[in-house]
Amino acid sequence: MKRALFWLIVAAIPLSAGSTVTWSAEKHPDQDFFKSAAEGGIAEVEAGKLAQSKGNSTAVKDFGAMMVKDHTEANAQLQSIAASQGVELPGSSSAMQMASKAKLELLTGDTFDKAYIRNQVAAHEQTVSLLKKEIASGSDAQAKAFATQVLPTIRGHLKKIRDIAAQAGITTK
Repeated sequence: MKRALFWLIVAAIPLSAGSTVTWSAEKHPDQDFFKSAAEGGIAEVEAGKLAQSKGNSTAVKDFGAMMVKDHTEANAQLQSIAASQGVELPGSSSAMQMASKAKLELLTGDTFDKAYIRNQVAAHEQTVSLLKKEIASGSDAQAKAFATQVLPTIRGHLKKIRDIAAQAGITTK
């Protein structure tokens, strides 16, 4: 009850011109989006670097390079948005993403390529869902704008990795 009253009072306080509201990590309405997007972006860069060094096919190596480039740029943009709002982003991928990377590190040759391709299809399907959810129901205008901006790129990545899978004869469902 006290907490609700506090937020009611805070909401009624007008902001002076040029002032901004910053959120603590626990309080930002789109914190889950920021966290998931940051962890996913970090995981994509790490897996992309792995694909560049361990990939057996040129397609996997090139896709990995694209992941490093595109997700490094998106990560920097997300970090900038988060910092402007006082939201602290995680500095590493999630435990599950780290486990997936650890499994990939053990593989070589075509076995690596197949596992990486399957991993990337699943990761990009999840990211498309995350972005669409933020666009549809997010509270933060900057987070929604970021999601709207990067969704076409992520959809392009998904199409590209599905094409690579099809060319390699890999089923991803």
